[in-house]
Amino acid sequence: MALFRSKPKLATVLGRAFSCLVCGGREFRSREVKLNSTGAEFFDLGWANRSATGVICDACGHVHNFVGNAVEFWKVDGGYPAGAE
Repeated sequence: MALFRSKPKLATVLGRAFSCLVCGGREFRSREVKLNSTGAEFFDLGWANRSATGVICDACGHVHNFVGNAVEFWKVDGGYPAGAE
């Protein structure tokens, strides 16, 4: 379903350029990831668990999870903001 895939983007974490921890790739896609706990799933309350931002490497597919607002995404052709590299 490539029709619905977003374009890969550059990412910064706390204002610093981010690279994949596995392959060193620098282009990512993102999606919401539920941080499910066994207790909540047992009582059918999985919807109440916290979420993280899944930063998915476009080269190798490794998923890096970040909780909070530490991650920002940038257009590949737009480049990183000043001071991010």
